[in-house]
Amino acid sequence: MEFTMEEGYTAFQMKRSRYLLSGAVALLCSLSFGCARGGSEAATVDPGALQAYAPLPDAPQGGEAIDGDKIALGRMLYFEPRLSKSQTVSCNSCHSLNHYGVDNQATSSGHKGQKGDRNSPTVYNAASHFVQFWDGRAPTVEEQAKGPVLNPVEMAMTSEQQVIVVLKSMPEYVAAFQKAFPGEKDPVTYDNVGNAIGAFERKLVTPARWDKFLKGDQAALTDAEKAGFHTFVTSGCRTCHAGALVGGNLYQRIGTVKPWPESSDPGRYKVTKSEADKFVFKVPSLRNIEKTAPYFHDGKTATLNSAIAKMADYQVGKTLTEAEIQSIATWLKSLTGDLPADYIKPPVLPKSTPKTPKPSDAD
Repeated sequence: MEFTMEEGYTAFQMKRSRYLLSGAVALLCSLSFGCARGGSEAATVDPGALQAYAPLPDAPQGGEAIDGDKIALGRMLYFEPRLSKSQTVSCNSCHSLNHYGVDNQATSSGHKGQKGDRNSPTVYNAASHFVQFWDGRAPTVEEQAKGPVLNPVEMAMTSEQQVIVVLKSMPEYVAAFQKAFPGEKDPVTYDNVGNAIGAFERKLVTPARWDKFLKGDQAALTDAEKAGFHTFVTSGCRTCHAGALVGGNLYQRIGTVKPWPESSDPGRYKVTKSEADKFVFKVPSLRNIEKTAPYFHDGKTATLNSAIAKMADYQVGKTLTEAEIQSIATWLKSLTGDLPADYIKPPVLPKSTPKTPKPSDAD
């Protein structure tokens, strides 16, 4: 399969691809599925088959030591609609924390109802991805958080300075920035807006039953889910979807075996202008995948089962049976984690003052 990766990932992916090819037979032998074969014994997965996976960390790198004041500020900014020109759109509008970090729309509605050109991916566990956005144009969640605010289709603020004027008009925000970034002469900056939102997002993690299983709890998965993992691996899905996130760690061309039916979006090519990056996108994580429909960068695939069938067809060159598709879907549902209910409760936001700019629906 053809890969296009950020510098530093090439050697790792080549090594992993060689492992997958050379170890295919051994992997098949390492799985024992008595129930799937019609036997009476319980389905089990040999630990050797799980070497490409890892439990979800409690927080991404850098997330464990984040200051509570910075998280508190980031939570407020995440829910803050006054960071948009109309004062009706917040981060949570398109990435609803009560709905697994998405809005379940093909493409999200932004300023004056405008539609974006790509599906809004979930923010849960996103800080562990190797890059952000479908095309990887931001390296971290801190950088990603600054993009939508100034995007004319999304939140449509005209400049960084306009954002700062809004925030400085409310004394409570000024005080919150001072607490979150002590020692800075003027902490209310646009970079610190991204830093605070990123700090909050770094602890948006959703451990699932799959993690319990990886940690040794064989009873965390049903026999049908274990059999589904077997189908997932033997169908070739593991080539791109591995690691703690079950994806989110490399780029891949969509339509590897045969051309993807929709070719209007050139993918990472928009960023690099390299022909090699045409139709290349970041491989999404499969964490919480049953909750984040519709699927793919264009949001045109409505159901999980149809997404599985498409991936097998266009990426691996296999036509899966309905039973195989359902088997994989059954395992994928074990990746659905628990939402951190207390952590994501909407905060009380500072009240506007006479100095706070009024909302605008102007272009």
